[in-house]
Amino acid sequence: MNPLELSAGQLKQELTKVYNEVNVQLFQIGVKRLRVDFVGDRILFMTYHRRVPAMSSIDGKNRELTRMMDVLLIDEFKVHLKKRLEAKYGIKVVSILKDYDPETELSATAVVLDRDVETYLKRQI
Repeated sequence: MNPLELSAGQLKQELTKVYNEVNVQLFQIGVKRLRVDFVGDRILFMTYHRRVPAMSSIDGKNRELTRMMDVLLIDEFKVHLKKRLEAKYGIKVVSILKDYDPETELSATAVVLDRDVETYLKRQI
């Protein structure tokens, strides 16, 4: 799909699907809630995730281990998300920054692009 043919709302819907697909691919579980916003050259995802049950049970016993697993999974998620965004929408991702709070199950992801998101959107006449 060419992003030049999408409105901002359509692109947000598409990005919601892609984010959730990557999450299901890696964790076999979708997100609870997801919001996408555009700010200049950034795509911001604010999401509530379900904690993987095995990770929850280990958290209380060995937080250092689950923190290391969280970091590894976040890094893998960023690789998959970047590949999907660039391949599917033809956008150039400069960097992806992501963090996850297991206590609240809240995650923030900032996708930094090579230029403003608006330059990738369909022009409204």
